[in-house]
Amino acid sequence: MDKFMIEGGRKLYGKTAIQSAKNAVLPLLAASVLTDEQVTIRDVPAISDVENMLHILSELGCKIRRTADSVIIDSVNAVSHEIPARLTKELRSSVFMLGSVLTRFHRARISYPGGCDIGLRPIDLHLSGLKRLGVKIDEENGYISCSAEKLTGADILLDFPSVGATENIILAAVRAEGITVIRNAAKEPEIVDLQNFLNRMGGKVHGAGGAVITIEGVGKLSGVEYTPIKDRIEAGTFLIAVASCGGELEIEGVPEENIAALLHKLSENGCKIHRKDDKIMLESDGRLRSVALIETMPFPGFPTDLQAQFSALACTTRGTTLVVENLFETRYKYAAELRRMGADITVRGRNALIRGVEKLHGASVTAGDLRGGAALVIAALGAEGESSVSDLFHIDRGYAEFERKLKELGARIRRVKI
Repeated sequence: MDKFMIEGGRKLYGKTAIQSAKNAVLPLLAASVLTDEQVTIRDVPAISDVENMLHILSELGCKIRRTADSVIIDSVNAVSHEIPARLTKELRSSVFMLGSVLTRFHRARISYPGGCDIGLRPIDLHLSGLKRLGVKIDEENGYISCSAEKLTGADILLDFPSVGATENIILAAVRAEGITVIRNAAKEPEIVDLQNFLNRMGGKVHGAGGAVITIEGVGKLSGVEYTPIKDRIEAGTFLIAVASCGGELEIEGVPEENIAALLHKLSENGCKIHRKDDKIMLESDGRLRSVALIETMPFPGFPTDLQAQFSALACTTRGTTLVVENLFETRYKYAAELRRMGADITVRGRNALIRGVEKLHGASVTAGDLRGGAALVIAALGAEGESSVSDLFHIDRGYAEFERKLKELGARIRRVKI
């Protein structure tokens, strides 16, 4: 077990390199079993969620090889259709394997997926979409068993624009017979990235980024070399950290439209934001004004994965901020930890009212999930005195070399063994 020791109160300056998007890389890894040719994914971040997905692929019979910055997957000898429970309990994104394993083997067996405890996150939309494609599904004793002699294209309307369900249906439909249309599809950039990846393999997927996606099934997919998009959530986390602590930050490679909702709110806070080519520069004096409302929505709205980090920033702004979490019902576990640092937060259901205080103070706090853990680090970086943040395995799920990047910006942070 590790914890961060953080001495707060320092402004942050410099540039930071943004990793490939966790939420893009995981479905691309799942998609690698759709072909029996070699797949190379470049710039894969060294995070535990990726390692767990690679373990799942190994259990299926894939051969995995890592180079300095790439992962090479050879699934020609993949034989297993069963995804081990010990791995699915660690990784929510293991559910992406359903569509691709079904396509490859016409059957799949998986236990209910795990990951961060931030709400129920039912996979009913995944399963109902697969049923429309001709999949027979049995659920018993915590396992989902799927089979399909033939996957057939269908017209599918999602009750909610779920990212995971949209991606899983694409993975199941890309080699199905006929045409599949997904209506009310999620619009996240990571779905566009999956479309581009599959089309480079010979797929025929169109419309990602919009509400209607059309997939024309193909008989075969080929190998590919591919570099995923940059992680808009990591980029947002660093922008929020510098905004909260004060200082200047430059990032590049993240399209402005992918984080437009956050940039708009940071401008409202009083940050100065400059854009040049594919670079984004932020300046902050560290004592910002509050924004009245943050409400999480599906893309292009404010992302739920940045809600906790922005709430940490709001703790020391001038005024009051109302945060409304529309996507996950238990995403405020970090609030009690921030109160230990002197934050004034009142949580009622899906709403949090944050009254800004002048300063937070150092405390010993515990990460309860990935993004909540990042929020505690942001709060500690701006607080007076020393803080400890424990249960770093949550943070390590999504941020590679988090403390090194923060140190390069001037933070006083170190990882210690407990």
